[in-house]
Amino acid sequence: MINKDFIKSDKVRKLKELKNILPKSLDYKVIGDSSIKINEIQLDSRRVKANDVFVAIDGAAINGHKFISNAVAAGCTCVISQEEIANPKQDVCYIITSDSRVFLGELVNNFYDRPSEQLKLIGVTGTNGKTSIATVLFKLFKILGYKVGLISTVENKVNDEVLESERSTPDAISLTRLLSKMVDAKCDYAFMEVSSHAIHQQRIAGQQFAGGIFTNITHDHLDYHETFKEYIRVKKLFFDELPASAFAITNVDDKNGDLMVQNSKANVVRYSLRTLVDYKAKIIANDFSGLQLDINGNEVHTRLLGKFNAYNLLAVYATAELLGFENDEILQAMSEVPPVEGRFDVIHGKGARVGIVDYAHSPDALEKIITTIKSIDRDKELIVLVGCGGSRDKAKRPVMGKIAANLGDTVIFTSDNPREEDPDEILKAMYTDLTKEEEEKVIEIEDRGQAIKTAVKISKPGDIILVAGKGHEKYQEIKGVKVPFDDKEKLTAHLS
Repeated sequence: MINKDFIKSDKVRKLKELKNILPKSLDYKVIGDSSIKINEIQLDSRRVKANDVFVAIDGAAINGHKFISNAVAAGCTCVISQEEIANPKQDVCYIITSDSRVFLGELVNNFYDRPSEQLKLIGVTGTNGKTSIATVLFKLFKILGYKVGLISTVENKVNDEVLESERSTPDAISLTRLLSKMVDAKCDYAFMEVSSHAIHQQRIAGQQFAGGIFTNITHDHLDYHETFKEYIRVKKLFFDELPASAFAITNVDDKNGDLMVQNSKANVVRYSLRTLVDYKAKIIANDFSGLQLDINGNEVHTRLLGKFNAYNLLAVYATAELLGFENDEILQAMSEVPPVEGRFDVIHGKGARVGIVDYAHSPDALEKIITTIKSIDRDKELIVLVGCGGSRDKAKRPVMGKIAANLGDTVIFTSDNPREEDPDEILKAMYTDLTKEEEEKVIEIEDRGQAIKTAVKISKPGDIILVAGKGHEKYQEIKGVKVPFDDKEKLTAHLS
């Protein structure tokens, strides 16, 4: 059961004196009395209560500085601002800093007694594989008998308690509060996705990472970062900031793998399926029952499928060994780890039909999932159902359309999460680069439910149906409303 308001279940914390939690490593100006006691730290002025600190952030959509007066009226006794205060109130302490985001990270970490330093926190970053690696590590360490935390796109977990997850990496306050909850629950380890947005927006500022993992980097989020070069630069910042006491695990089969760790002070460790490096894996068998791998000379059978999961599992193995675990216990636990929901999620249907639900929503991820399916069984017909998200990177739409129409035998273009956009316009963009031959493979069905039903209806015994793009999500986002929708549930029902 999901606990949507885990804040209320936290242990009661004493009011803290502001001057005792102010960052010692940053420059700032204090206007007023910093000996006041504070109750909580807030980013949203609507949540401010008496004795709270309000941190004004100049965000992409909203400038928090416009709401300082609202926060003061609600009873906050301290304001953190990047702008000078025109008419400071006598009973409010104002702190002027050059970067409210960085200041917030340090402040909230001090407020919650720096929880990331009280457990081993491992961050996973890259375009694809973050959720799978973080989730497999969480499950692996649970099998090894430890109390563990997970922060991911799919869900946040403190041992067996499931907490609501709205994005890959929470804001600095929610993240630190969540880590504090893990410490309270006696967690030994925490595994988290670290998105490029979170790095750029300083949501992980102040956190102490025991290790970092780089998966790969491909075309994604260019609506936010604008250029691929900037996307790479931001990802690299995570490894630049790792301390010398940490480890940095990088995939050198990605052409930017070594670049990511170029300036890192951490202990750099490399993994590969192609080169003899610190951690090397070879795929012995790959079918719909799982992967048989040789990792550094040791064989293991796992329930995860596909070449990309061979990379994920290799990173998992390296992480566990670097955290001090023995070879045999890691391999045994790896063999027991179940697949990750919505990531190459296989459904066996009537007539030997195979359904696969996958979160692939970038060109690279889509190409990998299709080529992986074909490598497992080249003789079967593959029906690919795919769409593209609205109000996001428009450049990848024709690329994804091309990949699906080129590699799939029959292709259905459908709606994904159109958000504020017209689904017809999104679908139209997916046709842009198709040849006439590729266009002839495509069926267009905007209604996603009808598209899944049609995919199963036109399939023959033995065919494979890939439903790509939404994976674990239980909704479609249409015109600001999240409408209940579950790809796996729909596909399972029609295949039964």
